[in-house]
Amino acid sequence: MLMLAKITIADYMTKNIMTIKQDIDALAAIKQLLSHKITCAPVLDQTGKLVGMFSEIDCMEVVLSASYNQGMSGKVSDFMSTDIVSVNAESSIVDLAEKFKDTSLRSYPVFSDKKLVGIVSRTDVLRALVSI
Repeated sequence: MLMLAKITIADYMTKNIMTIKQDIDALAAIKQLLSHKITCAPVLDQTGKLVGMFSEIDCMEVVLSASYNQGMSGKVSDFMSTDIVSVNAESSIVDLAEKFKDTSLRSYPVFSDKKLVGIVSRTDVLRALVSI
């Protein structure tokens, strides 16, 4: 446990992250998630600021909307989650595991000095565990 506590989020987060612009079509964003084999992506505004997260749960809303509206989807900003919960790159992976235990979220955007530097998932925590 002691070794695990010394591992930071920065050690296992994904640094080369795919982001989505808030004004693109939601169906195009879903295609991006699928092609990258990821479950969510940070959503940026025109200035590059994080304004939301677009996840599989948000995609379910797109499916329902398309069903009700005969195929019209909308922009990512219509469906994304704007209640952003983030983590600090220097936080312990153990603290992150505690956070994941109490939520249905599967990943968090990672910040360092107020800058988006990555994304970390439950799978990253498991990779840290088996690495020690």
